[in-house]
Amino acid sequence: MKKFLGFVKKEFYHIFRDPRTLLVLFGIPIAQVLIFGYVVTTEIKNIRIAILDQSKDDVTREITQKIISSGYFELQQNLESSEYFEDIFKTGDVKEIIVFEPDFAKKLGKNETAKMQLIADASDANTANLIVNYTSAIIGDYVQKENKLLNIPMQIKPVVRMVFNEKLKSVYMFVPGTMALILMLVSAMMTSISIAREKEMGTMEILLVSPLKPAQIIIGKVIPYVSLAFINAITIIALGYFVFGMPINGSLTLLMAESLLFICLALSLGILISTIANTQQMAMFISLFALMLPTILLSGFIFPIENMPVILQGISYLMPPKYFIIIIKNIMLKGTGFIFVWKETLILMAMMMVFIGLSVKNFKIRLQ
Repeated sequence: MKKFLGFVKKEFYHIFRDPRTLLVLFGIPIAQVLIFGYVVTTEIKNIRIAILDQSKDDVTREITQKIISSGYFELQQNLESSEYFEDIFKTGDVKEIIVFEPDFAKKLGKNETAKMQLIADASDANTANLIVNYTSAIIGDYVQKENKLLNIPMQIKPVVRMVFNEKLKSVYMFVPGTMALILMLVSAMMTSISIAREKEMGTMEILLVSPLKPAQIIIGKVIPYVSLAFINAITIIALGYFVFGMPINGSLTLLMAESLLFICLALSLGILISTIANTQQMAMFISLFALMLPTILLSGFIFPIENMPVILQGISYLMPPKYFIIIIKNIMLKGTGFIFVWKETLILMAMMMVFIGLSVKNFKIRLQ
């Protein structure tokens, strides 16, 4: 029994001396609980809206104040005209536009009925539906309280309009997100595993002493995955268009070019992972933990980033899929050109250069 307890004690020592084992045992479960707890929510927060008040009376100002003070919405701008609604949505700065009709208070007092319009960016169908429901609930609460005070059965009728996805098809949200997830995992994970396999089997040293330069070896390993991942991108877009009716309102050439850029970024990230991992198992573990969960949870694929705590919002800015999903939605759903996605494109290019630079640095260190 004493020998058995000594053996168990030794195993505990082994576990506590290995930081990677401790990370798997304690770090990952804690991180997952915190991330899921804060990210997975059906509430909305800090949604940016714009208001076109064509009446500018006490009632419209009171309703506006009630909406803004609810804590769910932030007033991004007051509009003077309805001419540029779609352009405002294309920039991505505003998720909802609230329009009050002219003589709002006068019509409410005379006819006991007034109309207002709720226009939402439905490129993210779930969020658009939540935004409209929250806004309608706030307006309904205002009407209910006023009716009790004045004993007048007044009625405000919100007219809802969804832009870019009138039927609120969820596939419009899942195709861009699935495309980002598949391209990231296939490109990064397969590249990292491929290079890690060469190191694990000892064939990397043989390649390095061959007439080929290290850069040529890496490029040669990467080219097949660029081709295969690009075929994957074409397949996903074709399935979305022909099977699920996902529109391509923008330039197909720009869409393909942005997809190729994202694939190259994912491959550069895979190369970086391969310089860190010595085995295929470690490369797969890092790829899955560092790529799959963040892509699903922190990219805006399923859960709105605005709903997350400030810390997680900050982390989301480091997630390449976040910018690719914005680009895909802008091109396919909103029909925008490069002028609306140039910032996200430059960010992806900068990230790719950083990953390549770190990979080269780590690769040289390992060769010394």
